[in-house]
Amino acid sequence: MTLDLPSPIAAYVAANARLDVAAMLAPFAADAVLRDNGAVFRGRAEINGLFEDAVIPVKAIFTPDTVRHENGQVVVEGPAHGDFKGSPIRFTYRFTLEGDAITALEITA
Repeated sequence: MTLDLPSPIAAYVAANARLDVAAMLAPFAADAVLRDNGAVFRGRAEINGLFEDAVIPVKAIFTPDTVRHENGQVVVEGPAHGDFKGSPIRFTYRFTLEGDAITALEITA
């Protein structure tokens, strides 16, 4: 099944599938905020650190299988698999977009 994802989200998902940190970071606005299960990362440098420290070492790849629009956000759900306890785990990603940039992302399991 192919999902109709907005271009910045599609770019992020495709880059994550390749574990390409630079390309994962590219769709984010310079001042974007990412919330990951309660932890807050502000700006590209902190988000890059999260990717380098928590995504790449465990090869965490998110594979969305549903998408919907809700309260001005794009909500994408699906499993993430990798070399981590409990893999795969189902996640919900709530993206806020402005133009062609991700300005906020909240990730919950």
